[in-house]
Amino acid sequence: MTSTDTYDPPLSGVKVLDLSCGPITAIGRLLADLGAQVTPVNLAGVTETEATVGPFIASIPVGSAINRYGMRALDIDTSVSDGTRRWQELLADADILIENTRPGSDAEKALAVRQIRDEHPALVVLSISDFGRDTAYRTWQATTPVLHALSSELSRSGIPGREPLVPPAPQLPYQVAAAQAAVMTVCVYLDRLRTGTGDLIDFSILDGAMQTLDPPFGTPGTASAGVPISEQRRNWPAERQRYPIIGCKDGYVRICVLAKRQWQGMFTWMGEPEEFADPKFNSLIERFKSPALLKAIEKFCSDKTRAELESEGQRHGVPTAAVLTLTEALRTEQVSERGFFREVDLADGLTAPVPVGVCEVDGQRASALNAPQDAQARPDAAPVLGARARRDEGLPLEGLRVLDLGVIVVGADTGRLFADLGADVVKIENSAFPDGLRGRLNMMSQTYASGHRNKRSIGIDLRSDEGRALAHRLAENADVVLTNFKPGVAQALGMDHATLRKVNPGIVVVDSSAFGPTGPWAERLGYGPLVRAAAGFTDLWVYPDAPGEFCDTVTVYPDHVAARIGALTALTLLARRERTGTGGAVSVAQSEVMLSHLAGEIAAEVLQRRGHARSDEPVHDAPWGLFPAEGQDAWLAVTVRDTADWHALCAVIGRGDLASDDTLGTRAGRHGNRARIDEAVRAWTAGRTATAAMELLQEAGVPAGAVLHAADVPTFGYYVERRAFREELHPHGTEPFTMENVQIHSDRVADPPLGQAPLLGEQTREIAADLLGLGDAEIDALIERGVLEVPQQALAAER
Repeated sequence: MTSTDTYDPPLSGVKVLDLSCGPITAIGRLLADLGAQVTPVNLAGVTETEATVGPFIASIPVGSAINRYGMRALDIDTSVSDGTRRWQELLADADILIENTRPGSDAEKALAVRQIRDEHPALVVLSISDFGRDTAYRTWQATTPVLHALSSELSRSGIPGREPLVPPAPQLPYQVAAAQAAVMTVCVYLDRLRTGTGDLIDFSILDGAMQTLDPPFGTPGTASAGVPISEQRRNWPAERQRYPIIGCKDGYVRICVLAKRQWQGMFTWMGEPEEFADPKFNSLIERFKSPALLKAIEKFCSDKTRAELESEGQRHGVPTAAVLTLTEALRTEQVSERGFFREVDLADGLTAPVPVGVCEVDGQRASALNAPQDAQARPDAAPVLGARARRDEGLPLEGLRVLDLGVIVVGADTGRLFADLGADVVKIENSAFPDGLRGRLNMMSQTYASGHRNKRSIGIDLRSDEGRALAHRLAENADVVLTNFKPGVAQALGMDHATLRKVNPGIVVVDSSAFGPTGPWAERLGYGPLVRAAAGFTDLWVYPDAPGEFCDTVTVYPDHVAARIGALTALTLLARRERTGTGGAVSVAQSEVMLSHLAGEIAAEVLQRRGHARSDEPVHDAPWGLFPAEGQDAWLAVTVRDTADWHALCAVIGRGDLASDDTLGTRAGRHGNRARIDEAVRAWTAGRTATAAMELLQEAGVPAGAVLHAADVPTFGYYVERRAFREELHPHGTEPFTMENVQIHSDRVADPPLGQAPLLGEQTREIAADLLGLGDAEIDALIERGVLEVPQQALAAER
């Protein structure tokens, strides 16, 4: 990507009032870094003070301090006339209102968000709660372990036979949910520019965490070998073969030997051992079945350093990454040269590094730290999109056209978000280089169906001049182009922003890659698990007593959340286009998205090294963990946040003696007696099902969550009420597929369409005729020459 001389933040001029508190303030940070004027408001009687998850330095919650950096908060008391007048003026002048009052609380009643919506119909209101405001679960309460449990992610984390392992980054479920919420908010705001009418979004943090961290019925990675996440169980030997972590001379490396070409590179690198020369090893399944192959790779790597293995692996086309500690990751040349962190004053005497945005716009970091001092005049209409015809189906992105060149998980999810919300998404593909999620070209798997529903497919050979010319003709009338190739590939195919803006100045091009478009690692082959290893995440994802047993084996992270960051930034550039008439370029580095989720821990560690002590009081209360329940591999997350939760817990489990024990009357006292408390809770949970215990605790106001397995998720009452899943019988599938359903719960947005994922080139003739204006004879000739493809050709190529 080429940097522009001046940077125009895409949400410049957009005014956001933020009443939220706690880790979900990450939403405001995302919007502010994209140029919005975010004003935190402390509204008397409304804004609640909640326990903040994450490290504290000098009694300051570091994560929240980062989220609020550079923002000027306002204190308003509506019990006095001046405060009421000021609050109404702010609402009348705002574009977006964010709030997270607790359902059923006095604060919720005092805010009266429905009344605000009625009095300010152009306002986009993002109303956040743990379990949504329209369900029987609205008064339930969540914490990080509870969200991990009920999203099913915990059922895939950890060593079988042990308690599930909560992933690193204490705010992770909130941070990924924040990305989902930001996408939905900007999507509705963009629609408001077209229609003049705002909306009230009922956003559930649990929905956001489930759909964006490691969705049980979302798009799995290629390492799943065609097995949907929903059918997977913790199988330690199998999981460790997907992206094996190999011990070496000075630590560990993680390698990827999934594709045939990667295996052939590994075979050559190992000196072509006769034992593995049989062509059957070209099959992923055969390699997984071999009891000797992984041992041979381990022996081959044992006398080499991490640096040697990284270099030689990349040279042989075998994606390889050192398993780095977080400190090592932050000291790499890649992080340094990319300028991802900058020192700022979080508070008096507290200077620490913070991320400079999680994406790049027009070649510059999208961050409030880089933004010009003077905001642009905000758009009040949509001259570009407002002229588009709409189907009036209640979908906010109707009238947009997206060209989707994305592959695997990030590519699938980014395009699907646009498609589910009404855009016409045209997937451009070719059988010579099919999307790795497709598998057999004449079949349809849940893997592919879940990531490519509501899209159309055109088969084009972009390696040919004719094919590129046709793609450029499509781009002339498109709004967004999505890519996630290794840097340089889109340019070689003529589908990069520098090329396409000459065809269409209004085009927005999204580029997502493992480590970003610049720096010494830019051209590294990378997959999510390798990115986790290189970013220090894998090293953190371990049990304290088993540091060499890395447990991030089957999780698909950060792919889904990186897709949201790409979609979010593209939507903001479409909003900017309404005032400038021109598009822009987006670049997302998955490694930096991940590091942003560790920002609080990184800053706290730096501050500690500089002599600042963490607060004496523990970050959270006790108990705060996983407890065995009745049944096989059944677990319950139980968390206590404060003394009120502690007394409620003691009442539910029948241990009034603990509640009256003075030594357990404070958080520090409970932490000092953690073993005793855990034993009491464990004795109670072991005699009940996880679901029954969860319901009893939640009724008493104690955050608790059964560790759901993926297959259990669609039948959980909460998700049923939220219409979170639907079943589809695809004409090219062998059995019905369960997949995600509703994306936005709001007054005006409809459920996603029911369009089914296409075969490769299934709509080639239709698109060539309707969008390219080609006649039947022209289309036939292009198909004959291989410039265009239809399913029959793709199947022949496969055979």
